[in-house]
Amino acid sequence: MTTVESHFSVGVVVAKRKLKGPWAEHAWLPRAVLPAVPAADPWASLGADGDDELFYAGPAELWLERGATSHYGDNLTAAQPSVWVSLRPVGGDEVEVGKATVDPYEGESMAEAIGEVVEALPMPPEIRAKVAAFFEAFHVERPFIKRQRDRADPDGMGRRRRMGPGDDEP
Repeated sequence: MTTVESHFSVGVVVAKRKLKGPWAEHAWLPRAVLPAVPAADPWASLGADGDDELFYAGPAELWLERGATSHYGDNLTAAQPSVWVSLRPVGGDEVEVGKATVDPYEGESMAEAIGEVVEALPMPPEIRAKVAAFFEAFHVERPFIKRQRDRADPDGMGRRRRMGPGDDEP
């Protein structure tokens, strides 16, 4: 029997991109997700790619939850399955890996955080296989059932008797 992983570590590659504007010299951007944590130390230089200088930023944990399997299914069937990664500033010019997720709806909500940079990065085949195995093991298709509303009871809605001339007010 194979065990299905509910969490595992991945590596995150970031790019330090040179900017041409007067307000900032560069920007940090998530660039790639590695299927495992490499032996390299965090912030090891990986060379240059055009105007970008690449670094291994460090590890991130991917957590898979049974209640979100339908979200993982949506991600796996998308044209480009993705891993969402956030970078958060830690002071001055430094950033750290904030969070990583394969839940597209959680990834969308991560983008609302002020000051964090969030990117949807291509999901490596090894991570895709782990997410697919988790999906197959735990997903339960739930049929959509439209709720029927109860008809309103007109007598129970607090209607008042109309007051006419000569009626005493309560």
